[in-house]
Amino acid sequence: MVMQIQDPASQRLTWYKPPLTVLVIKKVHDAQILAPFVQLVHWLVHDKSMVVFVEAAVLDDTLLAEYGDFTSVKERLMTFRASTDDLTDKIDFIICLGGDGTLLHASSLFQQSVPPVMAFHLGSLGFLTPFEFNNFQEQVMNVLEGHAALTLRSRLQCVVLRKSQDDNKDKKKPTTILVLNEVVVDRGPSPYLSNIDLFLDGKHITSVQGDGLIVSTPTGSTAYAVAAGASMIHPSVPAIMVTPICPHSLSFRPIVVPAGVELKIALSPEARNAMWVSFDGRNRQALQHGDSLYVTTSVYPVPSICAQDQISDWFDSLAECLHWNVRKKQKQMDELSDLTHSSSDNLEELDNNHDERPSDT
Repeated sequence: MVMQIQDPASQRLTWYKPPLTVLVIKKVHDAQILAPFVQLVHWLVHDKSMVVFVEAAVLDDTLLAEYGDFTSVKERLMTFRASTDDLTDKIDFIICLGGDGTLLHASSLFQQSVPPVMAFHLGSLGFLTPFEFNNFQEQVMNVLEGHAALTLRSRLQCVVLRKSQDDNKDKKKPTTILVLNEVVVDRGPSPYLSNIDLFLDGKHITSVQGDGLIVSTPTGSTAYAVAAGASMIHPSVPAIMVTPICPHSLSFRPIVVPAGVELKIALSPEARNAMWVSFDGRNRQALQHGDSLYVTTSVYPVPSICAQDQISDWFDSLAECLHWNVRKKQKQMDELSDLTHSSSDNLEELDNNHDERPSDT
């Protein structure tokens, strides 16, 4: 069978039925986003007659009472709590107001299929939020009409298997966590180097001695991984990145492995201390001897709606947020010739002055 590689440009937003329900994710405790939030939900409810879901914690903000328009729409909003309510099959698409953290939060709310996500840049960095809020009505209408490209951002499926679960006959099913950026394994508060064994599809690959290890998606390659010296990978590339954190070795370089493999991370038998693991910066927990962390690519990606297209959005973010390849331009040849001519004149003048000096007697 010949493998066919899908062109990212072919990933387009298609609605099988008109979208009626939207989830609005707002950065909590940020007063600057209150006005755009009220303006957006008012337009969605009154002008577009949509069912709008928001987190209950968002409505607890007392500053919302200062907006008169919000009082008329508050009673028509549907609320939920992230820790208890299940949004599966209830949401048609998601709108995020804030920074990259709002998109990560939206991803964590859906541990299976994720609705398309439209992210507005109202935070600090905004690498994953390509939309500007100035003309949000026109941009949301384009999405509702299906005139948009999609970037399918892969996620990592992480399973922590405890030794106690193996010893217990009535063991519970291990918890599965999906992450959009990265899984970080480090030495925690210990003063000793971490000593971690890395397996790929059951085969021992290497032992990590250093501060830890970053296992990231292509989306996460521009987050913690790039700060640790990894390359940047377009989110449409099916891959998993493995990046050491301050390795005690001159030859331990970041690597990229196929998306279909399964990684196993465990403490080496001779490790002096436990290792700590966090998932997209959350759910930090310790892993002891005998515990294992299994990581593979999830079958549930995050469909991120593009402002332009998959390529333009990514390179614009590299340039605007990370200042990738930003430098002063080289001077043109005519400018160089002027400088060269000026230098030649100065040298000739110096030579003439040198000839006019009296000789020593």
